[in-house]
Amino acid sequence: MTTRIDPALDRLYNNRAAVPDHGEIFARWRTQSQATRERYDGEFNCFYGLNTICESGPLQTLDLFPAKQNRGLVIFIHGGYWRSLDKDDFSFFVEPYLAAGISVASINYRLCPEVTIDAIIDDCQSAVVWLAANVKRYGIRFDRTIFIGHSAGAHLAAMLCAADWSALNVAPDNFRGGVLISGLYDLSPLLNVSVNDDIKLTPESAKALSPIHLPPTLNIPLDLWVGGGETSEFIRQSRLLPQAWPARCTPLEIAADANHFTIVDECAKPDSICLQRSLRFFQF
Repeated sequence: MTTRIDPALDRLYNNRAAVPDHGEIFARWRTQSQATRERYDGEFNCFYGLNTICESGPLQTLDLFPAKQNRGLVIFIHGGYWRSLDKDDFSFFVEPYLAAGISVASINYRLCPEVTIDAIIDDCQSAVVWLAANVKRYGIRFDRTIFIGHSAGAHLAAMLCAADWSALNVAPDNFRGGVLISGLYDLSPLLNVSVNDDIKLTPESAKALSPIHLPPTLNIPLDLWVGGGETSEFIRQSRLLPQAWPARCTPLEIAADANHFTIVDECAKPDSICLQRSLRFFQF
């Protein structure tokens, strides 16, 4: 299938072009994340799936960062348009949560075009099922779990909020909230964007995989964030889920000075409103 590209739309969904120094940001993340993994004891590269080795390596893995206290668990899902980046690029994000006594699981998943977005959603569900069955032996409580996702990771986190957890033998009341950062909630515009050469959406799959067309199954509050310096399409996308799920979503928060990548840094600052609001999910 050849993607018919709309040049104007393609520009609005090209975050790397919109942030010319994205390479420097990625390099800084990798350096900070390596330092984080060296500073903290963790269980790294735990297999939650079939140990499938893709061209880029074994991707059905997750990292566990147990906190010294036992207040709950953050499940972090990285972005990268379902086709790039890695959990190892985002280890720095865990530090303020560990400082607050909250453990973090950072998950990898297989990537497009080797697999479809459907398969990636299955990977994320499998990771959560594995966590539900295994974290207790690492001294981590699962009954206070929240999802945090950025970009494509926010889409995946939203899809987890629409999953049938009872059918997966995971009690829905384990989940307490979510933080969705600069996400994609309607995939139909991507049908005319160059990324579709890799993610291979059809009109049918774009609708089926768009959270705005699905009913939420988890009765949890969701905070949504976007950078004020992001493209108009990403700001529009961030308004869609509160419109579709008004009973679940708090009003959209816009970090005025952040772009699509520095919004991750903003949400990881110990004194940020985003972090402080996410900690409320553990205050009961």
